Amino acid sequence: MDRRTLLGAACTLAGSGALARAAEPGVTDGEILLGQSAVLSGPLSPGAIAAQLGAKLLFDEVNAQGGVAERRLRLLSLDDGLDPAKAVVNYQALVQQHGVLACFLGVGASTTLAAAPVLRDAGVALISPTAVVDSVRDKTSGVAYYTRASQLRECEGLVQHLDTLGLQQLAIATLATPGGQEVASQLASVMDRFKLKPKGVVTVAPDGSNAADAGKQVAAQQPQAVILFLTGAPAAALIQSARAAGAEPGFYGMSILSGDVTMRLLGGRSRGLAIAQVTPYPWDGASPDAQQYRRLAEKAGVPVGYHSYEGFLGARVLVEALARVGRELTRAKLQSSLRNLKLRVAGVDMDFAGGRHTGSRFVELVHVRPDGSFVR
Repeated sequence: MDRRTLLGAACTLAGSGALARAAEPGVTDGEILLGQSAVLSGPLSPGAIAAQLGAKLLFDEVNAQGGVAERRLRLLSLDDGLDPAKAVVNYQALVQQHGVLACFLGVGASTTLAAAPVLRDAGVALISPTAVVDSVRDKTSGVAYYTRASQLRECEGLVQHLDTLGLQQLAIATLATPGGQEVASQLASVMDRFKLKPKGVVTVAPDGSNAADAGKQVAAQQPQAVILFLTGAPAAALIQSARAAGAEPGFYGMSILSGDVTMRLLGGRSRGLAIAQVTPYPWDGASPDAQQYRRLAEKAGVPVGYHSYEGFLGARVLVEALARVGRELTRAKLQSSLRNLKLRVAGVDMDFAGGRHTGSRFVELVHVRPDGSFVR
């Protein structure tokens, strides 16, 4: 083979290698494309938008420092309105049309479950989805990697805390949804371990339309404490109604309850409102992660809070998984990195090894002040 033929063959091989790299979904020489489908409009969107803003704080910081293995991160976000059918369309577009490497920060149990076959067929990971009940987590194992503790862990943390305080007369108020039914069953099961039995379970429509009646039912049960699997507005209406009916229990919300929103709707007129948080305390002065987050949030004008901090920490997990793969990045190699990922972030152990789909077991209770701020 003469020199000209050798040079031609070398150029062909080099060109085919470049094409192979370019053909890897979501990966070019200078960029990593990530996808998101979430509820980004309407009354249920503020938490998802805040989480997205928190994640972008870290992505922008990483990009300013040269990216991950010299590739900048870009997040392509689509609004699904929490509609499973729309979510499937979005994920199909992200995976097939846009060719993302991975997906990030999805929201909702029904949307995540509906999208799982699309992601599984393409070998695409979904990192840090939120508001997903445990039964759906089990069904999306191998696809989704959850960075917040399970709802069963939340139930255990709340019931154990109340038992330690000597409170045994407990009521449950949940959303009138399949997820709410699941959580009510989990709470009852955990209570049984502590030889407790709920005085009653009331269900509240997601729009809060029957919250006032539910509050009266709670008051009639005369509990010492009420565990709330409710969002902010329905929770506020139930608390107002129960207190107006003469009940004075402590109210303990699960992490879906936005304590600041609830307190604002109550006009600060509430006592004994506590929330089980599955994201570490964003105002922690001793945590380097929290310090970095607050510095970046202040610079970008992003309000400091649990939702945006959760997005920030989810991005930390994703960036670490990408960095451990290095330059030869593929969907399959990212999945392998996630399946073996162990790290400590914001003082919390995150461990997906051994087939775990949920990396964190962290739960802590915080109290809500009348001004809507949180204190440990």
